[in-house]
Amino acid sequence: MIRVYNHYISKFTILLISIEICLLMIVFFLGIGVRFHYLEISFIDLLLSYLPGAIVFIFVMITCMAAMGMYQQDSRLDIESTLLRLMPSLAMGFAIMTLIFYLFPELYLGRGLLAIVILLALLLILITRMIFFRWPNLEVLRSRALVLGTGSVAGELLSLAEDNSILRNIDIVGFVPFYEEDRHVPASVVLSKHSSLPYLVNQYDVSEIIIATQERRGGGFPIQELLECKMHGIEVTDIATLFERERGQIRMDSLYPSWLVFGGGFDQSFFRATIKRIFDLLASLLLLIVTLPVMLLTVILILMEDGRPVFYRQEKVGKGGKTFLVIKFRSMQSDVEKSGQPQWAVTDDLRVTKIGQIIRKLRIDELPQIINVLKGEMSLVGPRPERPYFVDMLIGEVPYYNVRHSIKPGMTGWAQVRYPYAFSVEDAIEKLQYDLYYVKNHSLFLDLIILINTVGVVLLGKGGR
Repeated sequence: MIRVYNHYISKFTILLISIEICLLMIVFFLGIGVRFHYLEISFIDLLLSYLPGAIVFIFVMITCMAAMGMYQQDSRLDIESTLLRLMPSLAMGFAIMTLIFYLFPELYLGRGLLAIVILLALLLILITRMIFFRWPNLEVLRSRALVLGTGSVAGELLSLAEDNSILRNIDIVGFVPFYEEDRHVPASVVLSKHSSLPYLVNQYDVSEIIIATQERRGGGFPIQELLECKMHGIEVTDIATLFERERGQIRMDSLYPSWLVFGGGFDQSFFRATIKRIFDLLASLLLLIVTLPVMLLTVILILMEDGRPVFYRQEKVGKGGKTFLVIKFRSMQSDVEKSGQPQWAVTDDLRVTKIGQIIRKLRIDELPQIINVLKGEMSLVGPRPERPYFVDMLIGEVPYYNVRHSIKPGMTGWAQVRYPYAFSVEDAIEKLQYDLYYVKNHSLFLDLIILINTVGVVLLGKGGR
């Protein structure tokens, strides 16, 4: 994994993006040659004439494929599933490029040329992905890891590692017993505890040691052996850091306070806050302009089906525990929760109107929150704001839940694009693990990644209620 502005990106993903950037560049100029018979013109002249258009085309296509989740952990899909994501990606790219041609005529390439290039891209990207994910030499990108510990955390780590779509960046060579832990891994993967860690590292050609035990006190913890390994270039990784790096979450069952206190991240500086606020204002104003026709149509449909009120205001907890009224399009019947007792959302909620079902699925009901962003009560990207009733309950049941209130809540967030809607305390805990990752590692770069992924969540209907 490579860390970019506090966010971890897989080497597989970087390599795949690099290959497809080159591929899109090739098909772009190949399409020009086929369409306009420019094969007799020198490559340099061709490059200088169409390079700006090529750069815009590649940026748009890579962004569209990223929005459809083609660079996420589960992107190792079969040919049918790849097509189901690739075709909408290229269709969305075609539409965006057509709009760009209209706004910037100097980049105009013609719809015929664009269609040829996209068809070539569809064929070659599909072939490339089928070869890429079956290429045996890609295993060299995986880190050969030795795990210190055989307990419950080690057992879960083994289960995740056995599914390459979940934890595909490490190759576990074995587990070293530690203290008197109950063994939660098969005996066949347990290595001799009588051999020193440096010896095992050399024997199994290990590049990383993962500490998968909570107990680190006493004379049994091999601190000197770990230090010797580290001095010889072996990476020593705490289990909490591993989950943060590989899963994009901070796991509650592997977390301890000192890791949060002494670890990096949690940038709350004036510079970061200023950049985030400027980005929120510019992006939310653009979003307001683009979605205004959709919001006007939603207002009309709500009035036609169920009358007033069109908007629904609900008290939420924001930064520093302060409450504010979030604004949404009303998607439920006007007399819900007459008893005053808040309820967890449920699947196929009968209280939801017909129009409400549609706008919830497409996240249109949340568009009025742009007003909350402009007022400074929310950010475009951040943890999802929750109601005071549930916040009070979860603070009492879930450790570190209040950490998510150290920054402004968001219209979308890392938890929203990585995990479905929360229907219970267990779901809230799972989403908190993603929220903690965002609070610790948030940056403009991560915000942009989340916004791109949000487009895919909306288009694919994932996470809707």
